[in-house]
Amino acid sequence: MLEGDSFLPRVRVIAEAGVNHNGSLELALALVDAAAEAGADIVKFQTFQPEQLVSRHAPKADYQRRTTDAAESQLAMLRRLALGPNDYPRLLDRCRQKNIAFLSSAFDLDSLILLTRDLKLSDIKIGSGEITNAPLLLAIARSGCSAILSTGMSTLAEVRDALSVLAFGYTNPTETPSSTAFAAALTSEAGRAALGDHAILLHCTTEYPAAFEDVNLRAMDTLRNAFHLPVGFSDHTPGIVAPIAAVARGAVMIEKHLTLDRSLPGPDHAASLEPSEMAALVTGVRQTTLALGDGRKEPRPVEIKNMAVARKSLVAARVIRRGESFAEANMAAKRPGTGISPMRWWDILNRAAPRDFAVDELIEIQSE
Repeated sequence: MLEGDSFLPRVRVIAEAGVNHNGSLELALALVDAAAEAGADIVKFQTFQPEQLVSRHAPKADYQRRTTDAAESQLAMLRRLALGPNDYPRLLDRCRQKNIAFLSSAFDLDSLILLTRDLKLSDIKIGSGEITNAPLLLAIARSGCSAILSTGMSTLAEVRDALSVLAFGYTNPTETPSSTAFAAALTSEAGRAALGDHAILLHCTTEYPAAFEDVNLRAMDTLRNAFHLPVGFSDHTPGIVAPIAAVARGAVMIEKHLTLDRSLPGPDHAASLEPSEMAALVTGVRQTTLALGDGRKEPRPVEIKNMAVARKSLVAARVIRRGESFAEANMAAKRPGTGISPMRWWDILNRAAPRDFAVDELIEIQSE
């Protein structure tokens, strides 16, 4: 599993290149460069065999019809957008050169073999559309790869079912699969441990772009509480507000589409960030992570030097003579905070002044 930093948990930012390369290796390499320059931790692509992913009768989604030729079939579109198997080693090499992790979504078994056997990836992204694809989920788990599972369009029960397949695959490398065996694996100690070691859930709204009122970030809490797994956010909203809010809500991973130019032709460019916006997202995520802190309510080290300046002490409101009783009429609470705290106001009332005090002088009393 992609590891976090040892000091503060590092929120991993995935720059989703997806198919925004439009089938061009050169554009895909440029997206790697842009993702690395923006400071993303991971750049992600989509690996698929078009004929294994869709039938010739599969329609396009509404957003795909809006952003591409509406008369073109989904199969024809995907044929235009697919990278060849020989392109992936080039992408992996460029990621190594740029010190950014390479990740891809597998949409079919042949693509999974390419990513795991040939490229030897240790992590596989599972798109929301594959959450009910039990054969693929089982193959991913049995490959030994960790799974980053997007949960768009799904119910809690469907997420549970997907996790049960993964749990079975991680813990039963050769046994015959069945619904009963899946359910038993999910509730087993070994299955829960395997998921804890290998699975991250990404909350997602599968619409491009997604409206803010459809995001439902509180569902992250539901996923976390239901499955006791790390939860992140795959975002399709405009801008960077929603993913930064997700980090504040405990997201451990953020995924966001990246394009070199939103005006380029293709299904996902319009719902993607351009490089400068991706850099702003990464900065926002890093700053939000720092701002979350450790949760302890105590003065931060940087505050201590300001306590004496900002807090108040008991002072003489007028001249007080030795032996005179401290009273509401002759005491006040004023800065600096280097003397007796006003929290002791009522302890000091009616006690005799041990000496004379000038106006605004810090009140002192004899040690008890």
